[in-house]
Amino acid sequence: MTADEAHPGRTPDRHRVAVLVMDGLIPFELGIPHRIFGRARSADGRRLYEVTTCAVGAPGEVRTDADFTVRVDHGPEALATADTVVVPAAHERSAVHEGVLTDELAAAFAAIRPGTRLVSICTGSYVLGAAGVLDGRPATTHWAHAEHFQGLFPRVRVDPDVLFVDDGDVLTSAGVAAGIDLCLHLVRRDHGAAVAAEVARVTVVPPHRDGGQAQYVRRPVPEARASGTARARAWALERLHEPVRLRDLAERESLSVRTFTRRFREETGVSPGEWLTRQRVERARHLLETTDLSVERIARDAGFGSVQSLRQHVRSVLGIAPTAYRRAFRAAR
Repeated sequence: MTADEAHPGRTPDRHRVAVLVMDGLIPFELGIPHRIFGRARSADGRRLYEVTTCAVGAPGEVRTDADFTVRVDHGPEALATADTVVVPAAHERSAVHEGVLTDELAAAFAAIRPGTRLVSICTGSYVLGAAGVLDGRPATTHWAHAEHFQGLFPRVRVDPDVLFVDDGDVLTSAGVAAGIDLCLHLVRRDHGAAVAAEVARVTVVPPHRDGGQAQYVRRPVPEARASGTARARAWALERLHEPVRLRDLAERESLSVRTFTRRFREETGVSPGEWLTRQRVERARHLLETTDLSVERIARDAGFGSVQSLRQHVRSVLGIAPTAYRRAFRAAR
């Protein structure tokens, strides 16, 4: 009997996501993959993912870190048919002792097929670290646990500043809400920027968040009357096809260039120049996916000016040339 025959309600062409939960589960993080993947639709309204929650052991009640439990109807057998396995955080990391999986969790991981995409949210990274799948790879976790995580798993290349790390078939996110960023990134990677943007729109979150989690590390609270940079960013987004000078941005907020630059980095985690480049790359990505415009026209519309500049920045951010990105996306579609 095939996996689809064993589950008659399953649609074979949907990407199967299994969310592996354990005692101490943080309910918010359980909801992230269900909300983001569950809202992804094709142009004709077809659901693109099937999301299943499964327990480490037998189905039943799983304790959360709140004043309620969650009933899980599937056990680890659901992992055997998953295309992606998501491990959200649990405040009680009882499944990992001194960097080693418990026998029960090790048995559950043994059911995962080779080549299955593995994803952790927040300190769910401890499970992937204990399973050995992060050895020699870049990864992240909640900034407050990064030092402990690195000490426990010295072979992992931990980056405590980013919102998530995409290392192909293994992806890790930073603390809590960064799981939203990572799941939206996966939808974008699987089905393009337009599908991800629609999921973000109905979820009322930005399709792409700027900067990394370094901006959330505890710092002295800024003065209450301090001006922000949101108006300048909104102004710049309407003018990506034009030259945007740092002085122009600062003038939108009536700030000196020096003060504006400092506050911009405090709010976004990156410099104005880095932010502007990223927005232009996202604009170029959208045009490559959704239009037949020439690369020369896309370079102008995204504000890069020349094809050479477009190619350089797209390759730097996406790791692939614009024309190759367009071919790969359309082949996937």
